[in-house]
Amino acid sequence: MPQQDSEQLKAKLVELEVEHRDLDDVIRSVSEQGEFDQLKLSRLKRRKLALKDQISTLRNSLIPDIIA
Repeated sequence: MPQQDSEQLKAKLVELEVEHRDLDDVIRSVSEQGEFDQLKLSRLKRRKLALKDQISTLRNSLIPDIIA
């Protein structure tokens, strides 16, 4: 993988990790409210899981293949 592509993937990974942490804070905040929109909470959690999958995929693509 060329160095530039690797750097772009790392930057995207950092961006996704920040969004994931931000969503975690929003979810915590929303769920601590007395009355909250269950649909909104569900959508936030679904987005957080999608981000987690994207983060895992990017991390795996940054790890070089090792031939056993």
